[in-house]
Amino acid sequence: MLMLACSVVFLTQNVLSKTQTKPPEKAAAPLPVLEVPILNGNVAVDGVLDEAAWRVPPLPAGEWLTYNPLYGAKMAQRTEVWAAHDQDALYFAFHCMDPEPDKIKTTISKRDTIFNDDWVGLSLDSLGSHQSSYEFFINPDGIQMDMLNSSTAGEDTSPDWVWESAAKRTDDGYAVEIRIPFKTIRFAGGSIVRMEVLFWRRVSRLGMSASWPDLPPGISWFTRHAPLILHEVHRPLTLEVIPNVTYSLNQTRSAPDQWASDSNPDGGITAKYGITSTVTLDGTYRPDFSQVESDAFQVEVNQRYPIFYSEKRPFFMEGMGTFDLAGVGGDANMRTAVHTRRIVDPLFGLKLTGTVGKVTFATLSSADQWPGNTDPSDPLFEREKYYNIGRALYSLGKGTYIGGLVTDTELADGYNRVLAGDLSLQFGKHQQLSATAITTGTRDSDGSNERAGMAGQASYSYSSKRQILLTQFEHYDKDFQMDTAFYNRTGITANWTYYSYNLYPDEKNYPWFKKFAPFVWFHTGRDRIQKGDEYILLGGVRMNFTRQGSFRIDYAGGKEPWAGRSYDISQIRVMGGAQLFPWLNIFGYFTSGKSIFYDPENPFAGDSRYLNAVVTLQPTSKLSQAISYEGVIFNRASSGERVYTVDIINSKTTYQFSKSFAARAIHRYDSSRSNVLLDYLVSYEPVPGTVAYAGYGSMFNRQDWDGTRYVPGHNDYVNTQRSLFFKFSYLYRF
Repeated sequence: MLMLACSVVFLTQNVLSKTQTKPPEKAAAPLPVLEVPILNGNVAVDGVLDEAAWRVPPLPAGEWLTYNPLYGAKMAQRTEVWAAHDQDALYFAFHCMDPEPDKIKTTISKRDTIFNDDWVGLSLDSLGSHQSSYEFFINPDGIQMDMLNSSTAGEDTSPDWVWESAAKRTDDGYAVEIRIPFKTIRFAGGSIVRMEVLFWRRVSRLGMSASWPDLPPGISWFTRHAPLILHEVHRPLTLEVIPNVTYSLNQTRSAPDQWASDSNPDGGITAKYGITSTVTLDGTYRPDFSQVESDAFQVEVNQRYPIFYSEKRPFFMEGMGTFDLAGVGGDANMRTAVHTRRIVDPLFGLKLTGTVGKVTFATLSSADQWPGNTDPSDPLFEREKYYNIGRALYSLGKGTYIGGLVTDTELADGYNRVLAGDLSLQFGKHQQLSATAITTGTRDSDGSNERAGMAGQASYSYSSKRQILLTQFEHYDKDFQMDTAFYNRTGITANWTYYSYNLYPDEKNYPWFKKFAPFVWFHTGRDRIQKGDEYILLGGVRMNFTRQGSFRIDYAGGKEPWAGRSYDISQIRVMGGAQLFPWLNIFGYFTSGKSIFYDPENPFAGDSRYLNAVVTLQPTSKLSQAISYEGVIFNRASSGERVYTVDIINSKTTYQFSKSFAARAIHRYDSSRSNVLLDYLVSYEPVPGTVAYAGYGSMFNRQDWDGTRYVPGHNDYVNTQRSLFFKFSYLYRF
């Protein structure tokens, strides 16, 4: 990868002298109205386009144009789309042509893991609200990927909708059929039903994605959906019930020849009811919050900011993007306004979500049993923490809104109450503006120490084919506290600005080189907790190639305050990856520079190096092997003394017997914790909600027996924990 980068840099002067000239902008033509006929006969969702519904002319979609990594190019891979509906479902069929069909990349894999494959799909704004859409993707083996896209949080992969798909390889590419039940989506029924749709396709070996209608840079995707008209469709009853049963047997080694056992049978129920065609109530009691996928090991040594772990629990995952505020994520201080991993051990949960006219709303209530513990002397013994969250958005147009968020957490005699408002606007074709204001009031659980805080942000973006400009100002008081959110720090006032200029090499002479983008990023601010000013100036370049290839190199330098002192910091960073062959994907990330040992009492300057490398092998369409290494070294700057070394090795092997049945093995080693994890799982998932899991996990730690108990040691690894796990749930859809 480094040799490739050097070659690219050497050729850059010649390549960029022949960049494509920018064509004059044309006024956007009105999008055609897509009339969806009522289905005559049945459709067998088998990937074979032999039904009468697909023997008519395809939808009048125009030329598909690329949108990633470059905009406006045509591809040799043509796509035809058909649509039809009956009283129960909406159907789509795709004929994906390819002049080199033997080079199509596809796998039989777990749901939502097909991003590196070829795929085709659609974005369906079923309410025509221009604020959210359902996204459905299918690879040439019929494996599904689905997302919820919202104007507040962008694409969210956590929801799993109930829908059908099938695909078949053909002599000239592949064909796909999709069936989307009307029970799965929200829409306003009637004699004429208006939805909006956008289609897209990925060609893996080119590293290119195309769409119809086209997606110009800087414009909200919700402005580019084409009208989709259905006739005489009425919302069916939506009622789902998912009972679940789990059983776990956990054992902890209490002596060299003894194990302490704890068995935990449990059961619960989750239900969904469509109150109206656009409003849904979700509820759960003693929910199944078992985590089938364990959290990945991360480097936790000498971290200034808290470690983020993604939500994995189905009830909380679905539709949570609605709760986010404008301006969170990315380089912002706040990653998300509602981080449900803070609800550790919920007893129940209730969600009400929907759209009425131009208003989209969502509420969440839950009781967390975690704060109460088994020690009767603890003031929080058997006390529960209650979470109540409300969110509303009023649409101001396609992809723009004004909104509000209210959160309240209650624990014993304490509380945390938050009121927030946000605004997201789009100006013309390329500019966006967002602003957020948050006020908080907090009292400790013993009824003492009341305090209040404020926070806010304002951000601006300009994005076109050639240029990207992003800037954000944000402020957080020292006493700001938001129990539902995940954020890095308080007591700061800061600004960051990013600028990138995109250059597109001559495709005829350099078909493998797609984009060259030099960029600069500048951050400055005041940290009132650490009592100092900070700034960072970073500059670098990004490149995109075929085979999903990418390369980035940058250098940063500046000042960072910590514990009342100011430290010089610097970092050189190199990263890149590519799908070298259909069976081999590689990724690498390396940093080196001056850093800080974040001890509040005795901090010091240091030199650090970090390396992350991932190799993914796909020897057959069903077998996947991913091996990753993550390592960090930190030396004291004044003496060169080694302060710490961390090595994390992870191996994940997956064999997908069919779309529904899979076996997975994870082996992990973490030198900082001196432990090894072995984790095995067999899963059967015919549809979301109906699942059967059987798993076994075992933890090994380097410990010594001192005669009465185990203590950290330097001898052999000892099997200290092991567990057996079973789960079953079944979706009843009435």
